[in-house]
Amino acid sequence: MALSRRALLGTGVAVGVAAVAGLETGLIPGRARVHDVFGLTGPDGVVPDVPAGPVVSGTFESFGRRTTVGYSILYPDGYQASDALPVALVLHGRGGDHTSAVRDLGIDRYLTAAVQAGSPPFALATVDGGPDTYWHRRVTDEDPGFMIDQEFLPLLANRGLDTARYGVFGWSMGGYGALLYTALHAWQRRVRPGMRAVAVAALSPAVWRRYEDVAPGAFDSREDFEGGQLFGRQVSLQDVAVRIDCGRDDPFAKAAARLRTELGAAGGQQAGAHTHGYWRRMLPAQLAFLGGRLRH
Repeated sequence: MALSRRALLGTGVAVGVAAVAGLETGLIPGRARVHDVFGLTGPDGVVPDVPAGPVVSGTFESFGRRTTVGYSILYPDGYQASDALPVALVLHGRGGDHTSAVRDLGIDRYLTAAVQAGSPPFALATVDGGPDTYWHRRVTDEDPGFMIDQEFLPLLANRGLDTARYGVFGWSMGGYGALLYTALHAWQRRVRPGMRAVAVAALSPAVWRRYEDVAPGAFDSREDFEGGQLFGRQVSLQDVAVRIDCGRDDPFAKAAARLRTELGAAGGQQAGAHTHGYWRRMLPAQLAFLGGRLRH
């Protein structure tokens, strides 16, 4: 028996509604792509048309990383490299290095814009954490956290930066690393109170709830994953201001939202995906958050 035109239309509408529901709930893959096509992931951030400030770059031999490490210190326009500004560490994403924050995000100009908009002035210090270390100690004994704590922070202090109260910022792999480093080293600051992280801001942190879901190479074993788990670390971060932002079409959105709730963190879930455009759009809010909390 042939279906009537009305029945066919009704069937088509029902299928369409089911497909939309499947996309929105994640049962059908491709939501991020569909949202991108229809402009639902939000506009890309545009690097501010302001001058970049002074940059000091160099290298050091790192025992923690077992290699030569590059770094850059970025100052807002109008300040000198000799100014004793507070500092926020910058931890890059997977496949990146200390140049990625400027090359991919234009963070040097965002820093100037943040200060021009009223943020207390501060510097940003980027450093090579390795392309896929996920900023934690690996089975090879490469330890980016040790490098930051025992080598990079003292280097910054020797250059005249104020490291008594510092911030930590990162995106993707570096967002996870920023939160993990701060949590793991927070207890040391109670013993060594002259240098401590007071704020951490993470963009689209690469966090997983289950070991079975992790990206290849992110962890050496299940035990490594459990040791680097961010969930359940509320006590470690209780004295640190935390902000976590993640796009709603990001593969880490659900885990990031759960972590933000667990930590009572600032931030939120906005239109966006795991892209440079989203990260650039969110940089003003993240830098303003850090600058406001680095003020003595």
